[in-house]
Amino acid sequence: MRIAVVIPCYRTGDAVLSVLGRIDVQVAAIYVVDDACPQHTGDRVEQVCIDPRIKVLRHEQNQGVGGAVVTGIRAALADGADIIVKIDGDGQMDPGLIGKFVEPIRLRRADYCKGNRFYKLEYLESMPKLRLFGNTVLSFVSKMSTGYWSVMDPTNGYVAMHAKIAAELPLDKLSKRFFFESDLLFRLNIMRAVVEDVPMQAVYADEISNLSVRRVVWEFSGLYLNRFFKRLFYSYFLRGFNAASVMFLAGSVLSLAGSGFGAWQWYHNSAAGVFSSAGTVMLAVLPIVLGFQLLLTAVQIDIQSEPRLPVHLKL
Repeated sequence: MRIAVVIPCYRTGDAVLSVLGRIDVQVAAIYVVDDACPQHTGDRVEQVCIDPRIKVLRHEQNQGVGGAVVTGIRAALADGADIIVKIDGDGQMDPGLIGKFVEPIRLRRADYCKGNRFYKLEYLESMPKLRLFGNTVLSFVSKMSTGYWSVMDPTNGYVAMHAKIAAELPLDKLSKRFFFESDLLFRLNIMRAVVEDVPMQAVYADEISNLSVRRVVWEFSGLYLNRFFKRLFYSYFLRGFNAASVMFLAGSVLSLAGSGFGAWQWYHNSAAGVFSSAGTVMLAVLPIVLGFQLLLTAVQIDIQSEPRLPVHLKL
C-alpha cells in the first residue's frame, strides 16, 4: 500500500529536518506544508533535503494546523495514496512509529489510528503537569462529545487514516485550528469509522507550544458542546430512532422539569419565609432522579454503540 506522510510546519525550526531524516523507506511520499511559517521552513527543507519523496507545499497566509493538514491530505489523495499519516515537525513524534500506526489499517482492523500517550505511566513522565491535567480533562469531555468512549488522548496529533476515509471527510468543514483532531473524531463517528489507539511516548524538549491553555478552555468548551448535540441529532434522531433516543428526550425533560419546579418553589417559599413541605420536595426530586437514571442508561447504550466494523471496506 502506498503510504504518504503529511507534516504541517509553523515555527518548527530545523527540528523538521531531523524528522524528515528519520522517515524510513516504507513511506512513498512526504508532504511538508509550510503554513506561512515566519522561519521559512519550506525554503529550508528545499535547501537541505535531497530526498525525492519530499514535496513542499506553501500557504500564502497562516491557516492553522488543521488547514495545513487538509492541504497535505488533498495532495496525498491526488497522488494516489492509500494510507495518510500525519506527524508534527517539531520532533515530539517519533517517525519510527509510522509502521505501528499503519498496521491496524493495513490489516483492515481500523479506519483511523491515533496516538495515545496515556498507555503507560512511563510515557507521562516527561509531559508537563499542566498539559497532563488538561489532556486528562479533554479526554473525558471528548469521549462524550465524539462518542469514542474507548479512545484516550483526543488531541494527540500523531494520526493515520485510510485514504478512502480521508476522501469521504468534509475537508472544507474541518476545524483549521487546534480543535482539528477533536473535530476529526466527531466527523469520523458520524461516518461510523473504527478508531484505534496506538501507544506512544511523546518527546518534550525546549520547543515552545503555540497553544494557549486559557484560550483553549473557552474555545474548546463551546466547540465540544456543539459537536455533542450535533452527534446526538445525527446518531439518534436523523439516522436512527431507538430506545436511547427516547431516554435522551425523556431524561432531559424530566431533569429540567424537576430542577425548574424545585428552583421556583425554593424562590417562592424563601420570599414568603416558609419551609417547603416534604411532598413539594419529593415532586421536585423524583423527576430529577428518574431523569438522571434515564440519561445514564442512554449513555450506557451510547458507549456500547461505538463503531466496531471498519467502514472503508464498504467504500
